[in-house]
Amino acid sequence: MFINLLRFRFKDGVSEAEKARALEAISLTAKSEAVSFSVVGRDLGNPVDGFTHAYCVGIADLSALRRYFDDPLHRAGDLLFLPLVGRLWRMALTDDADPALGGKIQAMHAEKMAGDPEWAALLAAIPDLRLQG
Repeated sequence: MFINLLRFRFKDGVSEAEKARALEAISLTAKSEAVSFSVVGRDLGNPVDGFTHAYCVGIADLSALRRYFDDPLHRAGDLLFLPLVGRLWRMALTDDADPALGGKIQAMHAEKMAGDPEWAALLAAIPDLRLQG
């Protein structure tokens, strides 16, 4: 099982209506057939950290992760969501003992970015981006 956890906040000036549309879009992404479980909502961490929302999905294995990356809902959600994000922190977790797993996931992610320059540019344009795992 892989866990992908995002903590984020929207850019200053993003309207409540835009936030609602973006949250709805990523909630649809979280309902992809490749996702085993998900939570999308408020971030309950320390407000000093500057995050207001969180997105967490559980994905069963590499095959499901590939389907998640390739799901048109994922891309469509990100096209609405990413331009509005001012701060994003990502952490990935797993219970899989394969020592090469991190590299396999990073390679899959790099392949997605190389194959979709528009998506990669949106991710790179986030002012405060931190990716871990």
